[in-house]
Amino acid sequence: MSSSYLNLATESAVAAGQILLDFWSKRDSLDISTKRPGDFVSKADLSAEESLKSNLLGSSNEFGWLGEETGSESNTRGRWIVDPLDGTTNFLKGIPHWAVSVALEIEGTLSLGVIHNPITGETFSAEKGAGASLNGIPIGPSATSDFSTALFGTGVPFGTMNHINEHSQDIARLMPHCAGVRRLGAASLDMAYVACGRLDGFWERSLQLWDIAAGLVILREAGGKISGWSQDESSESSGNVICSSPQLFDKFFGLITN
Repeated sequence: MSSSYLNLATESAVAAGQILLDFWSKRDSLDISTKRPGDFVSKADLSAEESLKSNLLGSSNEFGWLGEETGSESNTRGRWIVDPLDGTTNFLKGIPHWAVSVALEIEGTLSLGVIHNPITGETFSAEKGAGASLNGIPIGPSATSDFSTALFGTGVPFGTMNHINEHSQDIARLMPHCAGVRRLGAASLDMAYVACGRLDGFWERSLQLWDIAAGLVILREAGGKISGWSQDESSESSGNVICSSPQLFDKFFGLITN
């Protein structure tokens, strides 16, 4: 696959990020809609996705589309998978931790991923078979081998989600063995942070493909290990993610799925 696709994804994510930064300064005046309890959408999300769709699809029909806000358009060759604003609640509350996430799937395989944080100017990217980078510098997961010093990230269920009790039990099993758990509010960045070693692992249930597609590519190319709730379950199809550095994975997986 030509790296021109990665360049296009990166340029498109940065352009969408600039649109979001423009809205960031006037976020208190945005009209907000609720998709379900605790799940919001604003003109910022919609404008960023409109920009991404225009830039990524252009006037061609080379690939299809799956976007959080604009739905899907089929294409037999592949599709762009985008979350224009991962961390909408953070954005609307003024918490500077949110990102644009772009992935490309070709013939059923996730082939590239870009996660851009406009606030920090950090762009995580990867192309299948070519490694992962942060602003062009190669990255890899944490070298931590002592589980007691490991720091993990997660997404906490809310509203009417049906796995609140199960997640509380996950935390109760994990916490006695590690240095802590963080809920940062943007799954794409959580996975990127595992890929570059800021977090030692991450887990969450029932995510959408646009939440995780780019992160899966980046983490795999960085050398991380990923599974669903069983080691033969695909995160792409299930939306369940357990991931960490390779040396911590077996213990982490066992504690979460016990």
